[in-house]
Amino acid sequence: MVFFAPHSRREFEVGSLHALDYAVLAAYFVVLIVIVVRVTRVSPDADDLFLAGRSLGVGVVGFSLFASNISSTTLIGLPGAAWETGISVANYEWMAALVLAFTAVFIAPMLIKARVTTIPEWLGRRFSPAMRKYLSAITLFLSLVLDTAGSLYAGALVLKLFFPMLPLAPTCAAIAVFAGLYTAAGGLRAVAYTDVIQAVILLGGALMLTILVFGEFDYSWSALIERVEPEKLSLIRPLDDPALPWLGTLIGLPILGFYYWTMNQYVSQRLLGARDARTAGRGALLAAWLKLLPLFLMVLPGVMASALYTDLERADTVFPRLIADFAPVGISGLILAGLLAAIMSSVDSTLNSASTLIMVDFVQPGRPQIEAHRLARLGRICVFVLVALAAIWAPMIDHFPGLFAYLQQTFSYVVPPLVAVFLLGLYTRLGARAALYGTLTGHALSLIGFVGALVGWHEVHFTIVAGLLFAATVVACGAWQMALGVRDRAGEAQIAATVRAAGVVATTDVRLGASVLVAVTALMVWVFR
Repeated sequence: MVFFAPHSRREFEVGSLHALDYAVLAAYFVVLIVIVVRVTRVSPDADDLFLAGRSLGVGVVGFSLFASNISSTTLIGLPGAAWETGISVANYEWMAALVLAFTAVFIAPMLIKARVTTIPEWLGRRFSPAMRKYLSAITLFLSLVLDTAGSLYAGALVLKLFFPMLPLAPTCAAIAVFAGLYTAAGGLRAVAYTDVIQAVILLGGALMLTILVFGEFDYSWSALIERVEPEKLSLIRPLDDPALPWLGTLIGLPILGFYYWTMNQYVSQRLLGARDARTAGRGALLAAWLKLLPLFLMVLPGVMASALYTDLERADTVFPRLIADFAPVGISGLILAGLLAAIMSSVDSTLNSASTLIMVDFVQPGRPQIEAHRLARLGRICVFVLVALAAIWAPMIDHFPGLFAYLQQTFSYVVPPLVAVFLLGLYTRLGARAALYGTLTGHALSLIGFVGALVGWHEVHFTIVAGLLFAATVVACGAWQMALGVRDRAGEAQIAATVRAAGVVATTDVRLGASVLVAVTALMVWVFR
């Protein structure tokens, strides 16, 4: 079956686009601006700015969760990694689906009932203000230095692949200012609604490119298998696999995924903005189903490219090469619009969440009587300050590529102790001081492990390290609880106020949907094992 008319291959000159491609790009920006104007006709107060007035529906929550996660580095990185090492990179995607299913059933109902604005706020209620500020500060650092600046830098580099004449620093600044303007103007509502259209464009562009590339194999899975190395079509890799060993998938990815999809403010903010617990659960499940698609729409095209291109010098040129060789006029513009959508959705999400953390976890506790409209105004000012900081830092990454790679690696060392304490707070009576000391102990071990990796003391894969640090922090918290005695143990009233008082379980449809998702995911992993 022919899905598209035949087209002649173009030379690999990604800097040249047809007028129709530019028209598609212009239409994308027009639609984006129209959506922003419609949702920002009324100046938002603090609740609107940070949580969209807790009014987001299922579709907005689900698509926004998905779009905020898919960055330009994902669109470039997934096909590139698949071209190099195969489909095992998709383990991050299906594991995210399982984590989202867990969150939909067990976490989202509790958070919605608690009516918190940030995840650190819940930790503050469960443990202490110190734990709240500790988590918030770490999240802010990761958000600004890695997520926001990293998305700007990676986005600018990707755009330079298609538009070589673009200068790095001004491109970073332009992306930051554009995303910052509609984030400050409309808050989470503007961010979430623009994410919906951006998710649709992302998926549409990726689907079209996948179909076009699969046509090179006559739309035959058997033909693809014959031309691709068998190990590149295997999700579960050996223990010594440098890309992603099976043990890292088993013990590390769930920990990293739980932080990202449940504790990371710039993602979880969509759940917190849902109108009720059922909506949050359904939205999380929708995002989970969407997370099963990258294997087919982003990873497999990279594997196909490994059979088509054996002469590429760098993996990050796989995606641009596929566009140049296979995307017809107009479709190239749509795919590039999807690329821009990925950049924008990542940057607007991190800006809004970082502003929320500063206002809610640092400013508001010190000024509890502050009026909502004044807090919103300070939040908008904060967005512009963050825009400036991220735009300044992003081009500097180009001068310290090794340093930035190390900073990205710190994510796997910083996150596990935080996840351990969060889960212990849910399911045990861990006390406030034991939680804080246990977290600090876990991060001390993280620092030792991180330095050890840098100087060559060990070569343990970072995903395995994440699982080991999680276990070590659990042990450390238990040891501190024993040392501090029963007086530090959380009282029944404190537990009731944060965990049991939620008294909310996921609705039957959410539990059923999660069960089906888990079964489908398990089947998919088995097929591609």
